[in-house]
Amino acid sequence: MDRWQIIRTAHHLARLGTISATADELGVHRATVLRHIDALEEELGVKLFQRHARGYIATEAGEDLMRVASATEDQFAQLFNRLKQRSEPLSGEFIITSLPPLVSVMMPILRAFQEQHPAIQLKYLTSEKLFRLEFGEAHVAVRTGPRPELPDNVVIPFASHRVSLYAHRDYLAQHNHPSSAKQLQGHRFISFAELLPRVPVHKWILNHIKEQDIALKSNDGQVIKQAMLDAMGIGFMFQHEAEQHSQLVELFSPEKEWQVQHWLVTHGDLHRSAKVQAFLEVVRSKNQ
Repeated sequence: MDRWQIIRTAHHLARLGTISATADELGVHRATVLRHIDALEEELGVKLFQRHARGYIATEAGEDLMRVASATEDQFAQLFNRLKQRSEPLSGEFIITSLPPLVSVMMPILRAFQEQHPAIQLKYLTSEKLFRLEFGEAHVAVRTGPRPELPDNVVIPFASHRVSLYAHRDYLAQHNHPSSAKQLQGHRFISFAELLPRVPVHKWILNHIKEQDIALKSNDGQVIKQAMLDAMGIGFMFQHEAEQHSQLVELFSPEKEWQVQHWLVTHGDLHRSAKVQAFLEVVRSKNQ
């Protein structure tokens, strides 16, 4: 008897809880499911399920086996998707979202993805808005900040970037160049409209910048960026983004806590789809 087949049967029984549901899911007879479970328990010499009137519940040993089976099935699903992609070209729309400052990071990935799958039409949306993956507003979202905790999503670490304090050369020519946080008092500051103490950069602003020194607040990162480029004051910006503007000057070395984590987020229903897996393969290859 195929060992993987009987382990797979046990995995489905643990997930579904009844013999009839497992038989329907696998397209086999109820007797086949029972035979697989009996054979597996006999081979391992342990009880994998507790039987009761309403169905089957995995024992501690059964749960241990199911975790391995679940991981193995997931790997098989990814393998099948990769093999399918080699024989069937991917096509149709594919939607990715991120914050605007990540455009320069995302473009090489999007280019490589489109070169490998030219029949796919990319839609790349940059916005502060959190697109709702559960409603199909995006296939993949790059989220920035604390790890997203929505239960139906699959969250994968993507990249991390430092932010630092910058000001325009013209601003510094008028107001001098502060070389430490202690010298920021009296300077004009560009701030985020909503400051959350759990976000390290926001916490730093709350602890170091006086309310009367904030010249402009905005909930739009593009507004903050443009205000800095127009020499309105000092503000935070990703280092990789600021490097694209020679007129911006980094004030002093960033603190360790000013590192921001980005996450690749997909909805659980779409995570194993061929398009999402193909995109994640490109991301992994670029991050090696």
